[in-house]
Amino acid sequence: MAQTLIEKIVQKHAVGLEPGHVVKTGDFISIQPAHVMTHDNTGAVMGKFKAIGASKMANPRQPVFTLDHNVQDKSETNLKKYAGIEAFGKEMGVDFYPAGRGIGHQIMCEEGYAWPGTMVVASDSHSNMYGGLGCLGTPVVRTDAAALWATARTWWQVPPITKVELTGNLQKGVTGKDVIITLCGLFNNDEVLNHVLEFIGNGIVDLGIDERLTIANMTTEWGALAGVFPIDEVTIQWLRDRADFIGKRGLEGVLSDNDGEKGVHPRLNRDRINELENNPTMADEGAFYTKEIRLDLNSVSPHISGPNHVKTMTSLHDAVGKNIKIDKAYLVSCVNSRVEDLAEAAKVIKGQQVASAVEFYIAAASSEVQAESETRGDWQALVDAGATPLPPGCGPCIGLGIGLLGPGEVGISATNRNFKGRMGDPTAEAYLASPAVVAASAIAGKIAPPFEFYNVVPKGQIIEKEKPESDVVSVSLLKGFPEELEGEIIFCHQDNLNTDGIYPGKYTYIDDFTPEQMAEVVMENYDPDFGKIVEKGDIIVGGYNFGTGSSREQAATALIYRGIQLVMAGSFSQTYKRNAINNGFLVIETPELLADLKSEFGTDKLSIKTGWEMKIKFKSCTITIGNKKYPISPVGTAAQELILTKGLENWVKERINNE
Repeated sequence: MAQTLIEKIVQKHAVGLEPGHVVKTGDFISIQPAHVMTHDNTGAVMGKFKAIGASKMANPRQPVFTLDHNVQDKSETNLKKYAGIEAFGKEMGVDFYPAGRGIGHQIMCEEGYAWPGTMVVASDSHSNMYGGLGCLGTPVVRTDAAALWATARTWWQVPPITKVELTGNLQKGVTGKDVIITLCGLFNNDEVLNHVLEFIGNGIVDLGIDERLTIANMTTEWGALAGVFPIDEVTIQWLRDRADFIGKRGLEGVLSDNDGEKGVHPRLNRDRINELENNPTMADEGAFYTKEIRLDLNSVSPHISGPNHVKTMTSLHDAVGKNIKIDKAYLVSCVNSRVEDLAEAAKVIKGQQVASAVEFYIAAASSEVQAESETRGDWQALVDAGATPLPPGCGPCIGLGIGLLGPGEVGISATNRNFKGRMGDPTAEAYLASPAVVAASAIAGKIAPPFEFYNVVPKGQIIEKEKPESDVVSVSLLKGFPEELEGEIIFCHQDNLNTDGIYPGKYTYIDDFTPEQMAEVVMENYDPDFGKIVEKGDIIVGGYNFGTGSSREQAATALIYRGIQLVMAGSFSQTYKRNAINNGFLVIETPELLADLKSEFGTDKLSIKTGWEMKIKFKSCTITIGNKKYPISPVGTAAQELILTKGLENWVKERINNE
């Protein structure tokens, strides 16, 4: 069976597959990723790790700790927190990178953890960035991270996979940031929500690794769970250059340095690069993709996002005409603060001064990036022009440290998110742009172009692919897992039903709130009448992107306490799906059933007790309602185990106790 690049990578990291099983979209599988990165949230994961009774790492070389978020905070409390994480890392034998070394995602690339053709996860949504190197990077929640520390394993359901073809060539001065802003703005109706993207096309060859990392990073904002570029000559050359640099620099001083020959980097070394070059992982011809998206790079011109929405784009040409004055400018974050980004900004700003009414902040993605930028003279050019340097790491991008947007202020940033209130006051307005546009705007005091360019209309198209007939005949079921399940459907049609609608935020931090009380208030923000019609044993069928919003686990557990057997929906928020299954609560995507329910019952009522009795047959992967059958993705062994043990924490405890 032909596989995509994503399916091939996952196949390599899957654990416990039945002989001959070929990984494909929809599979629930156990995975053993090459690495899992945690940052300042390591402390929270430590709490979960200890709570499940774990005392040692299953594989100390799998976790990576990087302190990067709140690096400007020198308070006793934060320094104590950081010291505790460092001490724990040393005790567990984990690679640890202190505050000031840089942003975790950049370190994962610089130090060879995000290796092409492997799967690497992080307890952070911008792990997508690793895809710029041909590495499948995707986020996990903190419970997953704790499970990985304790067992080296967690679970994953292979998402739908979309092929994104980039053709043609970019105009001079147009960047990868303009490409991803264009993709987010052109296809802004959740076309790739919770998909994994594979980038292909003749336009890729002219995109350097820095630009690929930028595009992959912001596939998060586009709605995808990962965005992966092919492993090609550009990838190999970048690795060779990086290995040469490390050969001159020397080893980093982390514990994994001891894994290689003396003085040889354990990951970025000649033998490993040669093996990758000779045996790159690539998609098979004829592999199935759920969608195909095409973008003509010739049609991309500089664009900005916003204000306060990533998927709202405006051409720079039109933005200039609006005379948008700015108060602050930012060249910071994991998406656009690498060497070439700083060089582009310095080229624009050199010999000029930041406008008197503008504050311009810069922070390198890592200490190595800053050192290289200093060597090239770019860093000093930015400082001489009036930029305020910040330490390598996160900061204004996530609303921490100095330089935040004040009430009513307008900012332009080379970061990846401009959500309302994220970078400061909720009344402020934030725009996103490339480093060159940010620099030009800082000089002009308003959004301005860094060079002359042709203003063109982006040309793109999307093609929906018909899903082939499933070849699944039967799924093996673990002892104790039911072959069938029956229940009446409660139809909750709303798309993007958020976690606050499912479980109101006002109850979240009431520590003594009982399961019975949680059951009583579930769905009250969505539909006050829900509690009057639902009965124990019912099955909810929801709309698309069910459970979007916060990461609160109670949005899943409260439904369990109410007696709901499972939730089906057109699609789920990935965070909700992970929280549900991590708590032993099964969720299944059924877009065909959703369409029939909408056709039959409409959308006038928020919750409908349909009278439709559903029978789920897990062995044959079908739903039967009356005389009609609907296919579902196989509920694999990984998901079955979690349902039977009533969640991931119990699953981990079982394995610790059986050691």
